[in-house]
Amino acid sequence: MKEFDLKALKDFDGKDGKPVYIAQGGNVYDVTESKLWKNGTHMRRHNAGADLTTDFQAAPHGTEVLARYPQVGVLKKAPAMDRKMPDRLARLLKRYPFLNRHPHPMTVHFPIVFMMATTVFTLLYLATGVKSLEATAVHCLAAGILFIPVAMLTGLFTWWRNYLAKPIKPVVVKLWMSVTMWVTAMVLFTWRMAMPGVLDSMRASSVIYLVLIAALVPMVSVIGWFGAKMTFPVEKD
Repeated sequence: MKEFDLKALKDFDGKDGKPVYIAQGGNVYDVTESKLWKNGTHMRRHNAGADLTTDFQAAPHGTEVLARYPQVGVLKKAPAMDRKMPDRLARLLKRYPFLNRHPHPMTVHFPIVFMMATTVFTLLYLATGVKSLEATAVHCLAAGILFIPVAMLTGLFTWWRNYLAKPIKPVVVKLWMSVTMWVTAMVLFTWRMAMPGVLDSMRASSVIYLVLIAALVPMVSVIGWFGAKMTFPVEKD
């Protein structure tokens, strides 16, 4: 059976009438007849002529879809692509295979909700004067502080597992913005614990506190935007 390296595989990218080949798990498949691979692009994010082994780990389907198409060769995999996984982690993933795809999406929504809720309940307190709303904002802030590291750790795992920890711009932005948001949240929580009445009357310190509270929304929006951009990419005209 024909052996391809990554450079040779790139010639079968489906452009200008070329066949559409993709590699998965060391095997090369001809998916030219698939309507989902028209012009060498699948779902506006996956390009033909490449090794899509890691992409399949994040796909909503398994490798069984490739059984419909002929295998035309095998892929000569570069040694640098091999990654050693800790035995304990390998056993965990074997026992719970859904963790290959879903740990980050399951956890990332918690800090998003809690950070936005912190701002919302703080604004509601300022509008109504109901002290329990301000207390709820503090509780949401504390919950967000606890969940941000969880979301970051699962995000780093997904980055390593599905993207080989390559410095992809959306991931880098999300990482640094998450660290910034976590530090900001901890500053706010410490400040609020040290000065419970920081919002009881408007002073210069109160304004700074409110600015930081409001800043949580654009921070979490940027994180969510780049996350959605990776999950649901939009094709440019």
